[in-house]
Amino acid sequence: GAQRESLDFLSKLNASHLRDHPGESELDARIQNFELAARMQLAAADVLDLSKETDATRKMYGLDNPLTQSYGMRCLMARRLVEAGVRFVQVTTSPGQPWDHHSKIKQSMPKIAGETDQGSAALVKDLKSRGLLDSTVVMWTGEFGRLPTTQAGDGRDHNRHAFTIWLAGGGFKKGFIYGETDEFGYRSVVNRVGVADLIATLLNQLGLDHKRVVYPHAGRMETPSDVTVSGAKVVADILSHPPEAS
Repeated sequence: GAQRESLDFLSKLNASHLRDHPGESELDARIQNFELAARMQLAAADVLDLSKETDATRKMYGLDNPLTQSYGMRCLMARRLVEAGVRFVQVTTSPGQPWDHHSKIKQSMPKIAGETDQGSAALVKDLKSRGLLDSTVVMWTGEFGRLPTTQAGDGRDHNRHAFTIWLAGGGFKKGFIYGETDEFGYRSVVNRVGVADLIATLLNQLGLDHKRVVYPHAGRMETPSDVTVSGAKVVADILSHPPEAS
């Protein structure tokens, strides 16, 4: 249709402009990004059409329950996006900051957990059943843990010294816990994994060496793990097939 003709015309203009500027790798990359975005827009309506899913799949994600429907729908969309070849998908929970329990944690935590547990489990199960889990890293994380002490009587403040994430698929070991806090749950004391170590490990599972991925920032070349400062290392103990020591 008209949209396809417009995109084809833009593609011809971009190709002509690129020929006039040979060797401009950034220009080439920018054109490829725009073309990728256009293809994604054209495919989005079909990919996000959940009516094509079976009743059993919709029920597995909790779309039949008002409590789990919204988050379950996002998880199901995530699976369809991965299936369509999208390389990075972020799924968020309810609007606002539903996990930021500075008060009323006993009332709030069961509700938000009830909203998200079923859809999260369904996503992992569905990816596995379709043969996609081994090639997909599923990471559930926030940016803070919570203190073991109370705040405002019935809440918990942020804890940057110890917090938990879970990982599935993508070459990570299954069904075990790595790391340990002190007896109060305040500070990580055994098998500590810093954020930089996590970044290094994730990049490794994506086929990238965190020490060799560099980009310019603030006048110097940096790595995602800031390895020269952090000393980041791949956490081999949590991988099914750890990299060989270099």
